[in-house]
Amino acid sequence: MTGRTPEPTESPRPDEPLGEPRWPMAAAVVTAMVLTVFLPDALRLAPRWVLPTLEGLLLLALIAGDPGRIDRRTAALRSMSIALVGVLALSAVWSTVQLVDDIVHAGKETSSATSLLQTGGTVWTCTVLAFSLLYFELDSGGPASRAHHMPSAPALAFPQQLDPRLSSADWRPHYIDYLYLALTNATAFSPTDVMPLAPWAKITMGVQSLVSLLILGLVVARAINVLA
Repeated sequence: MTGRTPEPTESPRPDEPLGEPRWPMAAAVVTAMVLTVFLPDALRLAPRWVLPTLEGLLLLALIAGDPGRIDRRTAALRSMSIALVGVLALSAVWSTVQLVDDIVHAGKETSSATSLLQTGGTVWTCTVLAFSLLYFELDSGGPASRAHHMPSAPALAFPQQLDPRLSSADWRPHYIDYLYLALTNATAFSPTDVMPLAPWAKITMGVQSLVSLLILGLVVARAINVLA
């Protein structure tokens, strides 16, 4: 009596990419586009519809090239992602500079406390969104690269990476994690639970803290002066 010959086992398949849904990132871009439209003319980098149109076209191209979950790695998609984030960041920085100049020189946008608080809040929100997308796109090679592989030494260390007991082995940071990072960094003016490890991450978080402190400090001081 002979035993059965064991059937050959199949070699394990490589892990599927763990891409995240694109809609949270897309929602952030659309929100920034809408806020840009409602900014006063003096605080916008270009005429009202120029930047939102450019940002919208780049976003549509990204969705068409990699719909659903973000996991496709190509030079073209990477270039468009960097271009989109660059336009958003440039627009936010320009609006911040113009707002500060308006406050220092007592411009018409700062003559009313209500108008000042609305404008200042809009510019501040645009900077938070721009920096959140900047972290999202630059950390660990971007979302598409993170979907395939997480580096052993990330540029931004989240609690789940500092203590593996807090998450599963295949955990990846998603856009909401970077939005939370940008929001807390803009309100605490320092790292909270996410530690910057790479030089670019430290510089970027430092710049965001200074920008946020500048906006909030000057807006509140000017609003108090107007009300007084």
